[in-house]
Parts: sequence; C-alpha cells; structure tokens
Amino acid sequence: MSVSVNLKQLINAAAPYWAGEAEVFRRYWELPGRSRETDRRWLALQCSKEFWGSGLAPLDKGIFLGPAEELIAAFPRIDLELDRHAVLDIAEGLYAEFAHYCAFADAHDALALPGEAKLNPHALKTAWKEDLDLSTLRFAHKKENAKLGDRACRFTEGGYCTLFSEGMKLGESGQGPHARANALIAEACSKVYEDEFGHMLKGIIGLDAEGLTVEEWTTLERMALEQLRGRIYMRNAQFGAPLAGAALVRTLAGGADPIAFDYAKAGARLTG
Repeated sequence: MSVSVNLKQLINAAAPYWAGEAEVFRRYWELPGRSRETDRRWLALQCSKEFWGSGLAPLDKGIFLGPAEELIAAFPRIDLELDRHAVLDIAEGLYAEFAHYCAFADAHDALALPGEAKLNPHALKTAWKEDLDLSTLRFAHKKENAKLGDRACRFTEGGYCTLFSEGMKLGESGQGPHARANALIAEACSKVYEDEFGHMLKGIIGLDAEGLTVEEWTTLERMALEQLRGRIYMRNAQFGAPLAGAALVRTLAGGADPIAFDYAKAGARLTG
C-alpha cells in the first residue's frame, strides 16, 4: 500500500492512541472484579454504539434508520442519478452494522440468567457520558470544517479495530473463570473484525487524493488525535475504568507503545 509522507505521519501519530485503547481491553480482561454482570454491561454499551453510533450518524436515526431511509430515497434514482454501486455501499453498510449489533447482542443475551430480559436497541438509546462527549466532539469538528471533520471521524472510527482484535484473542484460552464469556466475546469479535478493518480502510482510502494543504493535514491530525483521546475516555468508562492514575495519564499523552499499522493487510484488502 503506497501512502504519502503526510498520511504516514498521521498514521504514526495515531498509533500510540490505538495502543492505548487496546490497553483498556487487556486490563479489563484481567481485572479481579470482572464478572458476568460487568461483561453484560460493556456488551450492552457496545450494542448502543453499534446501533446508534457516536457522532457518526444523526442522533435520532442512528446507523440503522439513517441508511434505511437513504435506500428508500435512492430507489427511484438507481442508475439514473445514482450509480448502482453507491446504492450497494449503503445496503452493505446497513447490513454490516446491524450484523455487528446482532453479534454483541447475542453474546450479551447468552450470558443472561433465567428471567433476565433480552436487549433491544430502543432501550439502549441513551449513551454514557464519555460516549456522548465523543459524539459532541465529532459534531464540533464537522461544524468547524465539514470536509476535515468528516475525514477525522472516518479515520478514527473503530480505533484501528482494537476491541475486535483484542477480543478475538480471548478465544485462544478455553480455561479460567471467564471461559464461557471469553468464548462468546471472541466469537462476536471475530464476526465483526474483518468488516471493521474494511471500514477503517475507508477512512484512509482517498486521503492522499484530497489534495490537502500542509495546514489541512495539520488540522486533520489535530482533530484525529483529539477524537482518539476521546475514544480512550469512552472505552475506559465503558469497561469500568480499568485504566487509572498514572497509567491513564500516560495513555492519554500518547505514551503507549504504538501499534504498527499493517500495510500489507491493508494493501491486500485494497487489491483483493
């Protein structure tokens, strides 16, 4: 995958924050206080993100209703005003995001005790404070600069798939007090990972073709890093604050050992 110096610099700047988000998950898996209840809590919050989004979709429509209405509006315009592949992208996006909701909702419900209610997206509409803060930041960036704000949101979406890649690793061990939950989480994450890697690439593809000025690259990097810090706050709250004190300060300052961007996998996805 060939990238410009500017794009590589943006990726390198983001890498320690991707690593910081991954550290939240790794610490949570080993928490002494981790339980069935705490697993169900973060899974429910993840379902909220998968259905309603975090500054990535209209607050009243989320990631399901918004694309569904786009498809209805597109119907009479297919191959007249809208290319069929553009419509296919909307349909595939709707399917993928709802499949992700289903994967995590199924894991959540599988951990239920008899009599505990199943999830439904309407009960999940209210996000937690740090997720709302991230949404507010993303909308503020879009208001500040529509093009660069949207690009920053797409670049930071998923946090380099670290929840899914770290969650998949839980399936490598079939023992311990959380063996069943680990297997369910690993299965859900494995269903989502490849889709999310593709979504992440969509946030990168075309950046070099935008013809950004040096000042615009600087603004884009600033927005992206602000959002990535917001993601760490969001994830840490979602998982019950496993990062605290000096460890949290270090992570928010970009002090985690950076995750190496997989250019080979990215290139294979783009050409495959």
